Formats: sequence, C-alpha cells, structure tokens
Amino acid sequence: MTITEKVIANHCGRDRVVPGESVWVDVDILMTHDVCGPPTIDIFKREFGQDAKVWDPDKLVILPDHYIFTQNHHANRNVQLLRAFAQEHDLPHYYDVGSPRYKGVCHMALAEEGFNRPGSLLIGTDSHTCTSGAFGMFSTGVGNTDAALIMGTGKIWLRVPETMRFIFEGALPPYLMAKDLILAVIGDIGCDGATYRAMEFDGESVYSLSMQERMTLTNMAIEAGGKNGIIAPDETTIEYVHARTDHGFECIYSDDDSRYHSEYRYDVSTLEPVVAKPHRPDNRASVLEVAGTRLDRAYVGSCTGGKLEDFEAAAQIIKGQEVVIDTYIVPATTEISESLRTEHIDGTSLWDIFANAGCKMGQASCAACLGGPPDTFGRMQGDEVVISTTNRNFPGRMGSKQASVFLASPLTVAASALSGLITDPREVLV
Repeated sequence: MTITEKVIANHCGRDRVVPGESVWVDVDILMTHDVCGPPTIDIFKREFGQDAKVWDPDKLVILPDHYIFTQNHHANRNVQLLRAFAQEHDLPHYYDVGSPRYKGVCHMALAEEGFNRPGSLLIGTDSHTCTSGAFGMFSTGVGNTDAALIMGTGKIWLRVPETMRFIFEGALPPYLMAKDLILAVIGDIGCDGATYRAMEFDGESVYSLSMQERMTLTNMAIEAGGKNGIIAPDETTIEYVHARTDHGFECIYSDDDSRYHSEYRYDVSTLEPVVAKPHRPDNRASVLEVAGTRLDRAYVGSCTGGKLEDFEAAAQIIKGQEVVIDTYIVPATTEISESLRTEHIDGTSLWDIFANAGCKMGQASCAACLGGPPDTFGRMQGDEVVISTTNRNFPGRMGSKQASVFLASPLTVAASALSGLITDPREVLV
C-alpha cells in the first residue's frame, strides 16, 4: 500500500484498503476558520440539536484568519459567532483575533501548534488543508456539511484515492524554490490532472527542503485537483514535530511494491524559474518567456508564500535596494511576523530590509490572498497586474475581477518588485 492508503486503513480499523473503496474513518483533528466555521456550526446544531456537544473538544481547532482585520460587519459577525461557540463548548484550541493566542493563517498555525503529526488524519473546512500532508499524514478539505458530521461524530466517509508519485531528483539550484517545483507539476498535468488522487512527493530535492518549503508542495496539490498531498516523514519532519508537541505519532511509509496510478520524474537541474500566468495555476510559462511584463504590484504572503523562508529568499534579493512598485509583505503567522524582526541578514532584520526598501508591511493573516472586503490589506483594485506568491490566480481571487495575477516564487516576486517588470531571479541573485 501507499502511505496514503496505509493512513486511511489505520483510521478505519482495517489491515488493508484499496483505491476506489469507501470507508468510515476516525478523524484525529477537525479544523475550521471564520469563513466556514459559522455555517458548519449552524448545520451541526440543526442536525444534532441546539444542546449537542462536539464529539471531542480537544480535537477541534478553530483559527480565524481569512477576513479578520476589517471593519466589515459581516466578517466581524463571523468571528463573534466562533467566539461564542468556543466559550459555549469550552474549546481549548480556539485562537481568537486580538488575543495573545491569535496565530494567523490556519494551515501554517496547525504546524506551529503541533497539530500536524505523522500518521494522523486531519480534516479542515478549507481546500488547502492538504498542506498538512507534508508531515506524512492524510489531510484534506471538506464542505461544511461533512465538517458538521465530524463535529458531532468524529467520523467521515472517505473514498480511498489512487496515488500519483512525483519524484524530484538532484540538488536543488539556488534559483529554484518549492513554488517552482509545484507549478511545474501543475503545468504538466493541469488543474484537473490529479482529481481525487493523492499526490505523493519524493526524491532528493524534496527531502532537501525544510518543512515550511515542503508545505508549499502539498498546499498546492488541490490546484491540480488532488484529494491530498503527502510526503513521507524523515528526520527533518520528526525534529520539527518533537519541537512542537509531546503528542505521540507513528511514521508510516509506502511499501516498495506500492501500486501507483502514475509516476513523474524531474531532474531539477533542467528546471527553470516559472510562473503561472492569468487566470489558471496550470497556465505555466518560464519566467524568461514572460520577462518584461509590466507590473503594478508585488505580493509576498499567504499559506504558500508567507513563511519565514519565503521572506528570507525575498530579502536576499531586496536588501539594500528600493522597490519600484507597491510591494506587500504579509507574514502567515504571528510567529513568522516576530521572526521577521529577530532574523537578520548582514546585521539588518528582515523586517527592516523590507521596510527600508519601501514595502508595505501587513499583519499576519490571509489578507488579499482570498480578496476579502474592500478594506482588506493588499486587495487588488481595477485592472492592475500583480506578481504574487499566493496559490490561486482565478479572476477576482485577490479582489478585482479585472485584475491579472501571476503566481511565482518569492525569489521571482522580489526580483520583479525591484524592476516593476517580471524578472528572472537569476539576473539578480549574487
């Protein structure tokens, strides 16, 4: 069996499962946030009763992160509903906005708070919940009705997915990041190329990545239609998890004779920096093909591009210079935001590198990645063109439906912010 099949088998009390069969599984963690949390709670109360209790308060994690730093009363009301529900059920893992516990983007916060553990099964009311699969676990997003069922029973009905395997061979060149790798994959197989399949990532290049970078690969599995992304655990995984939690876990690996739907191999020495052109994540082009395209904005942030390593990569290009277009810096979590002030390059903090370059500094959140209310930080206006580290570029994704979004790595975004034109990072890396 593959690692995905084994994790599912372990959670339905079976020795073996095969792709295509449907099984009831026990859920280790259910995550929701301010967009999907309130409707999930409404369905839970409707179906289980107004006085019903959640199946296990210690396994429910609520992380407001999407529409939070706004004056919009609808968005504010959603947070109020979450706050009331958390108080009513005495939930230990509610991370309220404005409190010292506030974390930021749910997918990164799950990792930081130790909820991502090898061998476990995590479900979230967000399509990018597949991010957690970087820890050798099964993790996927579901709708509000499915989440309400889990909230009441701790179980969900799953169809076992086939597994596609993507192997990246060789030492990763300094001008490539995980974003380039996953955009290359999506460009090859398309936005529906992995529909309801597991995307398993392997190879020397993958295991040379930090946990944060690995999460970029699994995060964007959904952009190819994947049910989940997954990377088998190694020492890097184990060290990260042990530093975050004392909770036990089991490392699980694919069998040598596992059967895969398909297998793709990449020699990273032959890959170039890439972008996804508007308006699809699979509309791939090399950066050289679109170099010189005029830009109005640059954006470094989101669960895919707001990690510490993303900012370290961008800072090494921007340091000592000034951006020539509006450039937004939005850390994914409060922990990362603090690290921007404590981590230095040549004696200057990352925060000061960006601020001195004229970047606009945001608070830890999803911010403009999902558009949001009109007062959302970094929200696109009119027919502007942006190059962004975010994970989707559909019309209206970052605000205006007339805007055009190019997806790229932090290296490419930073290089482009200095010129106002899409720029190959190899031109400016030293």
